[in-house]
Amino acid sequence: MLTDLLGIRLILLLGDVVPLPASLAVMDALDTVQVTTGGDGDGFQITFKLTRTPLLDFDLFQSGAVAPMKRVVIGVAFGIVPEVLIDGVITHHQIQPSNEPGLATLTVSGRDLKTVLDLEEKNAQYPNQPDFIIFSQVIAGYGQYGLIPVPTPTVDIPIELERVPRQQETDLAFVQRLAQRNGFVFYIEPVTLGVNTAYFGPENRLSLPQPALTLDMGAATNLKSLSFQYDALAPVGTTGTFVEPFFKTALPIPQLPTLKVPPLALKPAPVYRTTITRETANQNPVKAGVTALAQSMNTPDAVTASGELDATRYGHVLRARKLVGVRGAGLSYDGLYYVKGVSHSMSRGTYSQSFTLSREGTGPTLPVVMF
Repeated sequence: MLTDLLGIRLILLLGDVVPLPASLAVMDALDTVQVTTGGDGDGFQITFKLTRTPLLDFDLFQSGAVAPMKRVVIGVAFGIVPEVLIDGVITHHQIQPSNEPGLATLTVSGRDLKTVLDLEEKNAQYPNQPDFIIFSQVIAGYGQYGLIPVPTPTVDIPIELERVPRQQETDLAFVQRLAQRNGFVFYIEPVTLGVNTAYFGPENRLSLPQPALTLDMGAATNLKSLSFQYDALAPVGTTGTFVEPFFKTALPIPQLPTLKVPPLALKPAPVYRTTITRETANQNPVKAGVTALAQSMNTPDAVTASGELDATRYGHVLRARKLVGVRGAGLSYDGLYYVKGVSHSMSRGTYSQSFTLSREGTGPTLPVVMF
């Protein structure tokens, strides 16, 4: 375990399917750890110091402890409570030998457990099943990795005489396609060591807010840096048409603004751009409504923020894909935000967290935030 003077400890588990605590030799060779969650995907990078064995090979290669496709669980503990940052598999090695003894390094990189869903293309069909039931069936095939499906119900139920949902890609690509057409997100989130939830639903804006990110408040300050950006062209409205099934008449879909539930900003950014949902022209009313709603939910947020935490002052792990409060940044930018991504960097004696936040406009919806 890597530890600092305040007792922040790193937890590292390795294994084939069931991860176990890393050996003392692996922990002694450990140099730095980086974990990225949220954004385009979750991943990790671990750097080890290499030493040669009498057989002139490097010790970590002979042991096979960090071989490709080994399962890796990385967590931290503030005090006695562990929090898992990522559960994934190793996908890449980078070796840097050296003429100087003790300076050779091995950097292993990997991604979260979505990787195991992306290894094999499949052909399958799911007649008369809504997307959230299909999702649960796909995830059930990966129970050995501790995956528990957490789907949000979908309203469109395909009728076999009209269409049959088909899969002609990997499970990951298929699930992501299901999520996109419903305006959902799909991600795998660790719950505890070796147990994960596979979430399929809208952005989770109903979670209990995490402790506030605080700026310019004396001893309560826990931020090293914070900046905001406002993109007036980010929100996109949607329009389109669908064919009424009885009289075969094309009817317009009312223009939908960007839809974020619940709203996090008092003053959402106005919509200056619109797009046409052309695929709704050949869909039934229910499917057309779902398509238009999905497009309005997938539009980017106008306000984004980025910064870095003082991890020891914050005293917690900032979790991606949940809510967090900001205070001390002024009335327009204080309030609740959705955490888009977090990067964790750890080495002996240091631990830092950098983050990106977003919401649909300015002004807080609550008078105070949790701190």
